[in-house]
Amino acid sequence: MYQKVIIKEINTIKDYKTFVMFPFELYKNNPCWVPPIINEEIETIDPKTNPVYQNADARFYLAYQGDKVVGRIAAMVNWIEVKELQKSKVRFGWFDVIDDLSVTELLMDQVVAFGKEYQLDYIEGPVGFSNLDKAGLLIEGFDERNTMITLYNAPYYQKHFEALNYTIQAKWVEYEIKISDFETSPEKVKRFSSVIMERYHLRLLEFKKRKDILPYVDQMFELLGETYKNLQTFVPIQDYQVQHYKDRYFKFINPDFIKCVVDKNERLIAFAITMPSFASALQKVNGKINIFNSIHLLKALWFNNRASFYLIGVHPEFQNKGITAIIFNEVQKLFNKKNITIVETNPELEENTAIQKLWKNYENRQHKKRATFTKTI
Repeated sequence: MYQKVIIKEINTIKDYKTFVMFPFELYKNNPCWVPPIINEEIETIDPKTNPVYQNADARFYLAYQGDKVVGRIAAMVNWIEVKELQKSKVRFGWFDVIDDLSVTELLMDQVVAFGKEYQLDYIEGPVGFSNLDKAGLLIEGFDERNTMITLYNAPYYQKHFEALNYTIQAKWVEYEIKISDFETSPEKVKRFSSVIMERYHLRLLEFKKRKDILPYVDQMFELLGETYKNLQTFVPIQDYQVQHYKDRYFKFINPDFIKCVVDKNERLIAFAITMPSFASALQKVNGKINIFNSIHLLKALWFNNRASFYLIGVHPEFQNKGITAIIFNEVQKLFNKKNITIVETNPELEENTAIQKLWKNYENRQHKKRATFTKTI
């Protein structure tokens, strides 16, 4: 007998854990799904621990069929986006569901109601609280493993949204790039890097310890804002968000993987944050880090043949002047030294063609595509 689906709004730590654990059950046999760290996910959605609630409101919902969870969703309003950028948008994220269109419809109805309550005009997702969070529904590359900072979902999610008359708002692409040895890497990248360094009197920064990076982190986030402020998804980065991401991700950073370029006045004008791939290690720890399994993360940090690009920033004054060639020339040397042969890019907006042109210098394949979906309410 079919049991009615009930939607429950949640606000306790016990329910937050149930919310976070649902995809662990949904994707437990899927080799492409990379689990998040459970405690970090709970801290992200808990208003008591995430400072984003200084400028945001959110509600979280679970869909139950009997006593079984069959879906989840978060409805969010980023007030900086609404008030400063004049985007009358309700966001949705943390969306996971069984292959049942009626459950998806009930969950989306909760987000629509939340948006109407605040007199907002349209809905978009899946996204997080800001553009620093995971975003984008996977629409191509379902047989590819996601990275530490990207989402994974089954193909039927898109079919559900299309059936409910949602349309695509933005698209992102991701690339897998093969790293050759330095001698056979693109000569024009090496040559161009040297020319640009001399022409603009630039200097590379080298970091030996994590603490050496700290004085530049705030500048990196400022530069990130300058780099992406004209893209459609941009929301100004707040100081408390910077501190939150320091606390969350700094422990994963290997200082060798941070590349920074300063001008003659020691002003940061470009940077790249890359990391060894933690996907396999996160699958092994399965959401829980303890003294026994943390060895998997340490191995991933120091002994790895795969890496990921996470963030790249170039000051607008230096964009389209070949600065990325400097960054990638240094990253190439690093990866050769570390015996890294494959690197994945972070999702890039499809219209961000400037950065995508750089991949043409290397053997690459576009292996994933994702999108956000929208609808007027």
